[in-house]
Amino acid sequence: MFEFTDQNGCRVTLSFTRNAFSLPARHVLVFCRYHQNWLLTCHPKRGLECPGGKVETGETLEQAAVREVYEETGAVVDTLSFIGEYYVNQPENPFVKAVFFAEIGKIEKKQHYLETNGPTLFDQDLRTERMNPRFSFLMKDEVVERTLNFLEENEWLKQ
Repeated sequence: MFEFTDQNGCRVTLSFTRNAFSLPARHVLVFCRYHQNWLLTCHPKRGLECPGGKVETGETLEQAAVREVYEETGAVVDTLSFIGEYYVNQPENPFVKAVFFAEIGKIEKKQHYLETNGPTLFDQDLRTERMNPRFSFLMKDEVVERTLNFLEENEWLKQ
């Protein structure tokens, strides 16, 4: 497990195993690849970030991940793999978020992308470029860095 403090001053614990925490995961974060590009979504206030969100009543984590990717980007998930989960110790509302890796089969153009401005394909090094001001603060913490390292070390990223 890895521990760090996020930009909001909350303690975060990241684990690359399932059910690592006493709280169940109720949110998802999905790292998406489409033709050797990162598929991101553009949040109107926060900027570029990985798709994700809350699990709806009756959904599995996997169903929520697939739904959020489609709602925010129009992308159809081809394969989805569980990577890990992290616990954010917010004083009033601690939560656990599951992390997935998705390979995208196709991207459909949509009229509306709900709370985002739709998909953005990104072909640069996400590890360094995520610190750019156009990226969401959510992309700047150690969860993203350590997940990218994990994906690379375990040869999940196809060249």
